[in-house]
Amino acid sequence: MSIDISQFHQVFFEESFEGLDLMESALLGLSQGSDDPELIHLIFRAAHSIKGGSGTFGFTAIASFTHVMETLLDEMREGERSVSKPALTLLLQSGDVLRDMLEAARDGREFDPDRAATMQAQLEGLLDGEVGRSPVSSQTEADSRSAWRIQFRPYPDLLKTGNDPVRMFRELAALGEMTVEVDTSAVPRAEVYDAETCYLAWTITLSGDISREQIDEIFEWVDGDCDLVVEALGARQESPLPQSADTPKAPAAAPLAGGSDEDRRSGDDRRKTDRRTTAAADTSIRVSINKIDEIINMVGELVITQSMLGQFGTEVEEFDSGMIEKLRDGLSQLERNTRDLQESVMRIRMLPISFSFNRFPRLVHDLSAKLGKKIDLKISGESTELDKTVMEKIGDPLVHLVRNSLDHGIEMPDERAAKGKPETGVVHLNAYHQGGHIIIEISDDGGGLPTDKILSKARQRGLVGEGETLSHEETLQLIFEPGFSTAETVSDVSGRGVGMDVVRRNIKDLGGSIEVRSERDQGSKFTIRLPLTLAILDGQLLKVSDEIFIIPLVSIVESLQIDVNKVNAIAGSVEMYRLRDDYVPIVRLYELFDLQPSNTSLQDALLVIVEHDGRKVGILVDELLGQQQVVIKSLETNFRRVAGLSGATILGDGMVALILDVGGLISMSNRGPASQPPRNRERAA
Repeated sequence: MSIDISQFHQVFFEESFEGLDLMESALLGLSQGSDDPELIHLIFRAAHSIKGGSGTFGFTAIASFTHVMETLLDEMREGERSVSKPALTLLLQSGDVLRDMLEAARDGREFDPDRAATMQAQLEGLLDGEVGRSPVSSQTEADSRSAWRIQFRPYPDLLKTGNDPVRMFRELAALGEMTVEVDTSAVPRAEVYDAETCYLAWTITLSGDISREQIDEIFEWVDGDCDLVVEALGARQESPLPQSADTPKAPAAAPLAGGSDEDRRSGDDRRKTDRRTTAAADTSIRVSINKIDEIINMVGELVITQSMLGQFGTEVEEFDSGMIEKLRDGLSQLERNTRDLQESVMRIRMLPISFSFNRFPRLVHDLSAKLGKKIDLKISGESTELDKTVMEKIGDPLVHLVRNSLDHGIEMPDERAAKGKPETGVVHLNAYHQGGHIIIEISDDGGGLPTDKILSKARQRGLVGEGETLSHEETLQLIFEPGFSTAETVSDVSGRGVGMDVVRRNIKDLGGSIEVRSERDQGSKFTIRLPLTLAILDGQLLKVSDEIFIIPLVSIVESLQIDVNKVNAIAGSVEMYRLRDDYVPIVRLYELFDLQPSNTSLQDALLVIVEHDGRKVGILVDELLGQQQVVIKSLETNFRRVAGLSGATILGDGMVALILDVGGLISMSNRGPASQPPRNRERAA
């Protein structure tokens, strides 16, 4: 019976992209001056795993390309070639080509063969030349040949783990000259033969410039699934697979390489959501086995609670007042278990934001070299978790902000020196939790935003009147206007004015907000506030007329009984409430949504003060009902987009309640009631 290995393609691509990200991170570390020898080993192992996996699945072009990279890395690892800047740059570029080849294979499309051939030729040219080779390599090359005898006897169930000895022989043959003797003594008669059982054993003789470590790396995937003896030049070296104390075992990055699926997936937080790996990769997510165990435990608690409550159904005839307390305890336990289970399930979708931040070291490396600037990237809070969907959608806005910091924020080295600053600028990415939100900060120590240029450009475009005066904060907000840019020239980095308005719109679509602070020659800081998840929110239920609405708790500042003496009307329509030293517009929901009011008297109503993007409004409600967590259902999916509403939910009694969009309500209140004139209002009963 043949096995359809295409079912494992997705795992292979996920593992390969993870390996590429590890390679890129390690190469950047080396290019920045790190002398950690383990980085070269890590890069080599990642390339080796990608080569082995691509050969397994028949992606021969990828295997051939990666083999050349692996050869160059092997020379660096063995000390035969120096780790030079040109070689590291070439390897980084090769990683980009390899990523494109993998994406093309994953998506079932053709990659650019000319680009791959050109890059492979450059790698081979570097290998064939003497530049970068260590002087001792030529002296030892003639004496470096070695011979090995390998006795390989797989256990009968080896094939059932997804391993195939033929693939291992193919890897061994690529190392040097190989001869193989097969032992068929264990093969049974045809009538009892099992196609998925391995009956063969082999004795392999291998000669060439081969180290023991190279052999171990090929057979480490079947460690525990075979008997293995490796002999070198008559010196017997027992296996399976010895590991020295200072040589860490290679990460299991190749698919189908021994071990169960659970072993390959149980590493905590080995998940990838980089937007460079889209399509099929976005349909899956890796989950720590600890999180799965936690959910199983919670389900067990629910079963116990269900059993407890089920007894009341069988004892209904004997039910008396003394059992009410037990019923209350059971319901309380059910509520607690349900909440714990909900939180555990939501944590499955939570990923460390490092998976979004990890793209920026390469971005900063490439753009700083292109712009001729010296820039260090500082990252903190990378273990902060947020919802996978939120992380995917925030990726592009973060790229816009970081590119702007590199291009507009950080000055040229000579300009920084003239200001008394270090020649190397700093861009800082930071993330942390605050209440029910995640805060992401992008800051730099550059020249700051030129408020004079921003204001001048805004006046030219008619965004600000000639005699109009804006505060510093209001001037900074102009950068979010569509098409706004102060760049003198348009480049492929920035200057087209198509970024910041998109940034703000995308963040608002996620239910978040963005703030900017900047001081001349001190730098700028962009602060993004996002919900931890898009699926569940803590809400305040309120009643207006006969309808129930929900406001996110994080948007509520305070609730109060209205003092009618503090209400003033402007131009006979807009009502303002004096709240201490501030004036807050009053929003009557029954007017915005054209409801039949049951009460129009301010004296008999409550005012809920909400805030969004630094602006406050007071929402007039009849009654506050309570607080609860609600599951958000999309209106656009099931109906259509409605201004002032962000979604809906189903309450415990089966009724549908609409979730208010605070930002949308503020915008609507600025325009006044939507379509109909205001109904008769009463200042007091």
